[in-house]
Amino acid sequence: MALTAGVASQQPAIGWADEPPAFSARTRLLVVAPHPDDETLATGLLIQQVRAAGGEVQVLLLTAGDNNPWPQRWLERRVRIRGADRRRWGQRRLAEMQHALRQLDLPAPALRSLGWPDMGVTDGLLQSGGELLATLAGAIGEFRPSLIALPSLHDRHPDHGTAHVLVRLAVARLPHPPAMLAYLVHGRTLGVRFVEIRGSAGQQACKQRALAAYRSQLALSGNRLRRLAAPPERYAMVPPRPGRPASALPWQPPAWLQPWLRLSVVGGRGAQSWRWRDAPLRRDGDGVYQLPPARGPDDIPRFARLAWDLHSVWVFDHWGWHEL
Repeated sequence: MALTAGVASQQPAIGWADEPPAFSARTRLLVVAPHPDDETLATGLLIQQVRAAGGEVQVLLLTAGDNNPWPQRWLERRVRIRGADRRRWGQRRLAEMQHALRQLDLPAPALRSLGWPDMGVTDGLLQSGGELLATLAGAIGEFRPSLIALPSLHDRHPDHGTAHVLVRLAVARLPHPPAMLAYLVHGRTLGVRFVEIRGSAGQQACKQRALAAYRSQLALSGNRLRRLAAPPERYAMVPPRPGRPASALPWQPPAWLQPWLRLSVVGGRGAQSWRWRDAPLRRDGDGVYQLPPARGPDDIPRFARLAWDLHSVWVFDHWGWHEL
C-alpha cells in the first residue's frame, strides 16, 4: 500500500509528517464530491487502494455539475442555456461519472447523488442550512464511514469550501467521529499536515482512464485536468474536534470595499449573515477584527465567510471560509 506522509515539494510549504490511516477490509471510505470528476481528480488512487485492501467505498455526490455553461456552449454550439439544457447537461455528467467509477472498480450502488444545485451549496447552507445538514448527516449516518475524504476548507470553489463546512458540522454531532482527509482541487494551502498516496503504474493508468470518461470537461480543460490527476494525491489531516475557540478574523478589507462585502458565520447555532459594516465586529489593539464569543456547544466547529454582496460572473471565492 503506497501511502506515505511527508513534506510537499511543489510549493513552498512547511509540512509535518503524520501517521497515515491503515486500509483493511474494515475500512469504509466515504468520498464527498461536490461535482462529477472531483472524486477521480482528488481520490482516484485512494479509492483504488481502499478497494484493493478489501474495504468499502461510497461516493456522495452533492450536485450534478449542471451549472457548467462554457463547456456546454462549446460542445453543443449554443449561446443561451435554458433549464432543460442544464438538466440534460447534468445527466450527461452523471453518466460520465458512472463510467469513471466503473474504471475505479466501483459498482453502481457505490454512487449516491443528493441533487443539490450546482453553484448553490453556499446559498443553501446560509439560507436553509438545517435541511442540507440533516440530509448530509443522514447520509453519513447510514454509511457509517471510518474515513471521510472531503474538500478542503481553503478550496476556492464555493461549493467545495462549503462542502467542507457542512461535513465538519455533521461529523461534529457524531459520538465517534471518523478520520477525515481534506483534498484540494482549486487553489493551494500552505503549512499543513498532509498524507500522500502514491499509486502503482497500474493504479495511475486506471485513474487516467477514469478521467478520460469526463469528455465534457476535457474539451476545454484537458491539459489542466490531466496535470491535476498526474501527481500523488495529498490530503490535509482534519482534526475530529474543533480546537480552542477563537474570534479573530484574518481579513482586513479596505474601507472603500466594505459596503459591498458580506460576512457570514456558521456554527452550533446555525447561520448568521450581515453586511460587513453591520456585523458585530470590534477591533483589538493590533487592529484585528474580532467577533463576539460563540454562544453554543464548544464541541461544534465555527466558521466565518467573507464574500462579495454583489452578483458576479467570477466563479471562485476571493476570501472564502475561515475556521474560528
